[in-house]
Amino acid sequence: MLIDIFHDTVCPWCRIGNKHLFDALAQRQEKAVKIRWHPFLLDSKIPTRGYDFKTYLQQRKGIDSQRLQQLFEFTTQAGEASGVKLNFDKIRLAVNTIISHQLITLAPDSIKNDVVEAIYKAYFEDGLNTGNLDVIVAIGTAVGMDSTKLRHQLSSYAGFDTVLTESTFARLNGIISIPLYIINARVRVDGSHSVEVFHQALDRAALIEISAKIW
Repeated sequence: MLIDIFHDTVCPWCRIGNKHLFDALAQRQEKAVKIRWHPFLLDSKIPTRGYDFKTYLQQRKGIDSQRLQQLFEFTTQAGEASGVKLNFDKIRLAVNTIISHQLITLAPDSIKNDVVEAIYKAYFEDGLNTGNLDVIVAIGTAVGMDSTKLRHQLSSYAGFDTVLTESTFARLNGIISIPLYIINARVRVDGSHSVEVFHQALDRAALIEISAKIW
């Protein structure tokens, strides 16, 4: 089974959706599953230094501080219900996510899932600046990548063009929101749906695969 995931590493609903998907896969004890992570940059124009998190979101969404706090509370509760922590009070910066996607691109397939989760945790639980080279190198090192080699790769912009190209390609092909999950290139799930919805999508994908073999 092949699952393509389009996401951004500062998208809380992506983290929630990913948790639901992986919970569904664990419950089904799916073993032969290949995950392909695809970058979808929500805002590639954020400078390396980042922007003040709350000010940026208020301006981007066109809402006041009270409405923003309500949004945080709603999203936090959704995260808790799914089993992930979203600590918006710790986040200080809206960051450029290109370098975090470079890390995912450079990571071996065997640890990509762990790298993705480590990035989400660093941002949403620890409030770290995941647009910073040192932070990203530390994340990669913690999950088993070589620190010196990784720093050299990231400093040399390895994977940079790949990230930009994939994100642009996704938009040109009609993807306008994330998270987005495509199972076996046939079944599409838009948004961070429940575990049950993912079960239904996985069932449809399995049925389509069986039908294709029969016919």
